[in-house]
Amino acid sequence: MIVVENITKYHSGRPVLDNVSLEIADGSNLGLMGPGGAGKSLLLKIICALVRPDRGKVYIDDVDVLSLDEIELAQLRFRIGMLFQNYALFDFMNVADNIAFPLRQGEKHTEAEIEVLVKGILEEVGLPGIGHQFPNELSGGMKKRVSFARAVLPEPPIMFYDDPTAGLDPVTSSKIFLLLKEMRDKRGVTSATISHDIQGIKDICDNFALLERGKLIFFGDRDAIEASEISIVRQFWDGFSLDELG
Repeated sequence: MIVVENITKYHSGRPVLDNVSLEIADGSNLGLMGPGGAGKSLLLKIICALVRPDRGKVYIDDVDVLSLDEIELAQLRFRIGMLFQNYALFDFMNVADNIAFPLRQGEKHTEAEIEVLVKGILEEVGLPGIGHQFPNELSGGMKKRVSFARAVLPEPPIMFYDDPTAGLDPVTSSKIFLLLKEMRDKRGVTSATISHDIQGIKDICDNFALLERGKLIFFGDRDAIEASEISIVRQFWDGFSLDELG
């Protein structure tokens, strides 16, 4: 289980995250919703200890993440896969080597096994045969799918997805959401998914958190969010962007 307690982070004297507390149960997928700049990506980076909060605690399986030293953090991060919003691909590596990178770091697979796994995941995300190409030869949507393939291939027990379908066409987006659901249902992955595609995450997430201006406005399951009388929660759930509403 992942437990976030009273996380607060300031920037230029104002809170970017303001006393946020929530839980992600083992084997569940949390849907993180909210407008741009609400603090969603920052919250995931704090959970991974990539960013330190000014106040609060993060526990993963009862381990105080923010108290770990660098060696302990490195070991923890091997258990976490993260799809970054900005792709985070290595420009000097081709697609196949980018995807293979975490497998080689783990040193549990032969090169022959890695080649088969990389070929398979590229087919799953609809990009067969592009392993020889480099990131600068790809469109934004293709980079997103390559980043997704690299994040999920090692099958980490914890996955964080930062807007996994941004820039993708509806057909490919549907395939990605199906893969996310499979990660939860068949592999028991504990995950959090940031998405502006509310329709896409409605059926793959167990609980939902809505952030606005760094504050947690709502946290609960689908029944609770559909029964909510908070107007901004209802409007967002029904397909209105908070950016449009505000």
